[in-house]
Amino acid sequence: MSESSNWCTIESDPGVFTSLIESFGVVNAQLTELWSLDDDSLTNIVNSHGSVYGLIFLFKWQSQQEPTALTDSEDRMNIRQPLVGDDAPPDLFFAKQVTTNACATQAILSVLLNTDTSTDDVEGKLELGTTLSSLKSFAAPLPPDLKGESIGTCEEIRTAHNSFARRETFLFDNSKQRMATENDDVFHFIAFVPHTDGIVYELDGLQVGPIPISSSDSDKSVCCPDGGLSDLSWLAMARTAIQDRIDKYAATEIKFNLMALVKDKRVHIKSKIRKMEVSGVAQDDPSMQQLQVELIAEEEQRQQWKDENERRRHNYLPFCIELIRALAGAGKL
Repeated sequence: MSESSNWCTIESDPGVFTSLIESFGVVNAQLTELWSLDDDSLTNIVNSHGSVYGLIFLFKWQSQQEPTALTDSEDRMNIRQPLVGDDAPPDLFFAKQVTTNACATQAILSVLLNTDTSTDDVEGKLELGTTLSSLKSFAAPLPPDLKGESIGTCEEIRTAHNSFARRETFLFDNSKQRMATENDDVFHFIAFVPHTDGIVYELDGLQVGPIPISSSDSDKSVCCPDGGLSDLSWLAMARTAIQDRIDKYAATEIKFNLMALVKDKRVHIKSKIRKMEVSGVAQDDPSMQQLQVELIAEEEQRQQWKDENERRRHNYLPFCIELIRALAGAGKL
């Protein structure tokens, strides 16, 4: 792997990740947290945002993540195995993680670079931007390890990722930093995306290939006319895989985080407002006013994210030193 000092660890936060993808040039998308995977929560996120492009799941990594092969033939068939070579869909963008600390950004890119924007509505359509469009065009024909190298060596992506580096109070010699041991908590990000072949895939950069977690054959009624999966159906499939992974941990383990990469909620609300205006709904109509309130709340949320990200990037060390000096000069220490 590349030197870990080249890529920092970043906080798993919707404001951080939304700012990150926007710095890549992505338009009309955001990250939002999922606190529950029950039917009501899944329905709410689809209705609130209009489109759900993928899931980003954070968990504490363990050396033995996958179950060992079972003797029972039926159980063995149910074990999800990575697809390699010609078995993997040729149009599915899967990259091996070859750069330390890049799993957060790589999981996000796994969703973005597999998003089929051709079926999205023209108004408020997700756009990848120049950087990611160029990366996808260049890396798509490459094998997974070289895809990972392309991500790791992309200066624009690395710079955007490292802009969220935690400010260190003191400088350390990177050559003397110790590697994590089995006693340390090491966290990892993976992605879940629906594919046009009617299958949901788990994309884990530490695996050798994409892992199919379900097929639409089990429920053709929830498929879209083009053969793909509706948002609710693929989210339900991903829920099963996520719950299976959580069940491998002790009941006391709570260090998980799940985010969805979705359409910018402001875009979805504005689209609803325009449709109501075309239908002749008055501005003082309660439903119209409710949408206006929701839009204001989203704008305030974006401003809050911006303020928090500025604080994350700010270096408070000079302030702390001056404060200590002032306290010492006043005899308050």
